[in-house]
Amino acid sequence: MPWRAKLNADPLPWLLEPDNPSVRYFALRDLLDRPDTNPELRAARAAIMDSEPVRAILAARHPDGYWVKPGPGYSPGYRSSVWQVIFLADLGAPAEGGSASGGDGSDARIRRSCEYVLTHAQARNGGLSMTSIPSKVIHCLNGALVYSFLTLGLPPEDDRIQQALDWQARAILGEDATFYASGTTGPGFECVANRKLPCAWGAVKALKAFGLLPPEARTPRIQRAVEAGVEFMFSHDLARADYPYQERINSNWFKFGYPLSYTSDILEALETLAGLGHARDPRLANAVEFTLSKQDGQGRWKLEHTLNGKMWADIEQKGKPSKWVTLRALRVLKAVAR
Repeated sequence: MPWRAKLNADPLPWLLEPDNPSVRYFALRDLLDRPDTNPELRAARAAIMDSEPVRAILAARHPDGYWVKPGPGYSPGYRSSVWQVIFLADLGAPAEGGSASGGDGSDARIRRSCEYVLTHAQARNGGLSMTSIPSKVIHCLNGALVYSFLTLGLPPEDDRIQQALDWQARAILGEDATFYASGTTGPGFECVANRKLPCAWGAVKALKAFGLLPPEARTPRIQRAVEAGVEFMFSHDLARADYPYQERINSNWFKFGYPLSYTSDILEALETLAGLGHARDPRLANAVEFTLSKQDGQGRWKLEHTLNGKMWADIEQKGKPSKWVTLRALRVLKAVAR
């Protein structure tokens, strides 16, 4: 595997240890290319449901499908419904299959919670909102939720998913879109959260969701939005991240972490652009070198940004070598090597 030649040491045996079933599953699937029918891969995914973060998240879930309180589920941050759907997708918890005891580890509770959030968070303009009203739809949340729903097994042809994708594309392009001072404020990823300037975090989340659609499944509008998003991301050097801002560049862009929630970082931008067919673009070179510079002598990456203490379960220890961040970095290196 040529991409492993850039590592100071081989961390794959560490990632394949059984203590973190999610990382083991993704390492088998994404780094070693095990097919879905592989018994080792299937066993690893089934074990995810018994892992501490997944058990803690599901233990806090209300039987009706929400967390903390009924409604759209954006607040309180990192413990309410929206965030649990995003975290469960990140962790690789399987929702498709309809049975909590299915042999593939699928869980009907997760599918029901996806349905709950879709029902309560979707605004009349199609976007997925912080409060279920159009003026509170923003790119990072819509993109992250659509990506999570698709990852958790909801079909892309679901009309509600199509509406959310179409809102995202219309808002990016400024086509048949209404903008609000308290949400998405204009075309090209303008957002109130970035003081009405175009937001790179929102762009990454939107492109990440679009990237789950094969090119033939993208509408002409979505394809134009993908092209506009890629152009925006390449309009600046990912390693500098000097996208439009006021006062300062957010340092979290340069701190590798897990999970990311609504924020983004260089690794997510690299993986997203690579997944859209730009892995060998020379404009990614500085960001790849920045990523390589962060590995330690054992070919591992530290957890620099964390939501520990805010979620239902902590994930790894800040400042220590991270299986999650190492997995993310190796995905990028493999993609650009292709």
